[in-house]
Amino acid sequence: MKRIFYITLLFIFSSIIVTAQRAPSLNSPEVHKDHSVTFRYFAKNAKKVLLDTEILSSSLEMIKDSLGVWSVTVPPVKPDIYPYSFWVDSIQVADPNNTYIFANERFKRSLVEIPGDQPLVHELQNVPHGKISYRYYNSTTLGSTRTLLVYTPPGFDVNGSVKYPVLYLIHGGSDTEETWTKVGKAHLIADNLIAQGKAKPMIIVMPYGNVRPKPMPDFTKDVVNDIIPFVESNYPVLTDSKNRAVAGFSVGGGQTLNIGLTNTDKFAYVCSYAPYTATEEYKKNFTNWSPNPELMNKQLKLFTISVGTEDFLYESVKQNIEMFKGKGLNLQSLIVPGGHTWMNCKRYLAATLQQLFNE
Repeated sequence: MKRIFYITLLFIFSSIIVTAQRAPSLNSPEVHKDHSVTFRYFAKNAKKVLLDTEILSSSLEMIKDSLGVWSVTVPPVKPDIYPYSFWVDSIQVADPNNTYIFANERFKRSLVEIPGDQPLVHELQNVPHGKISYRYYNSTTLGSTRTLLVYTPPGFDVNGSVKYPVLYLIHGGSDTEETWTKVGKAHLIADNLIAQGKAKPMIIVMPYGNVRPKPMPDFTKDVVNDIIPFVESNYPVLTDSKNRAVAGFSVGGGQTLNIGLTNTDKFAYVCSYAPYTATEEYKKNFTNWSPNPELMNKQLKLFTISVGTEDFLYESVKQNIEMFKGKGLNLQSLIVPGGHTWMNCKRYLAATLQQLFNE
């Protein structure tokens, strides 16, 4: 009898300890009706917790309550999708109460979406939806099997008679092949613009642009020699240059210039977003570059470079714009407020999708 008593007592005591150590269930982030946002994080023994978010220009100190829950409320925010993280005693962590995670190989961030009073172009809307497929292809260039994502538009039938144009869409440095969908919402932007009649139905291919430990310039070869043939062998697509586009952000924006402008016989649309161009491949391709502007302007239906005025690459991008114009190329530039962010990136993509494949 005593043994049963002590076992019961031990069980109750253990349950109390586990309950005391378990983090409380938190609502974080909590988006309020006025578009303000409350962030919460449980760290009973932490000495200092900061909120770091692209909503604001600087970090905010969070306040701890008696239970060890740190919180802070950000005033009303312009509707969009914003990255954020917590710095807990100088260690960056994502929000453990939020499953909406930024797809990236370097930093750990979560995402908060503030919906618009009217649906924004990247929001899930009641329209016909396309499909995202995770595909594997054999890269003879890199000697490995690699991944890519493929968006097919509403009504797509792989065995149907309709053939589609293709956009090859490249992510930024340290991002992954999933960032364009999980952060950039490329599939929803395409769905919404196609439903509005503002964009042509198209296939969007999102490859993984990091080929390390192979040399990074090998990605250009991979796109041309392996990815395009894979897509054209597995999907009903139009295969001439006027039905093929390449676009990308940051490092992917630099890769876009390398891929597109050295292969204008294959890509009639080249759209670069805040391109990072301090690379050996770019310097090799465009230092002392002597293009044939008359030929390239005939081949290119659209050549655009986009950047934000607060982007840390703004000055270098302006120099690149002037360089390409100085070479006699027909170039459209989209200059908008804001920084080197995926908030701007969605804006660039929405503009691009409305310009592609209209001829």
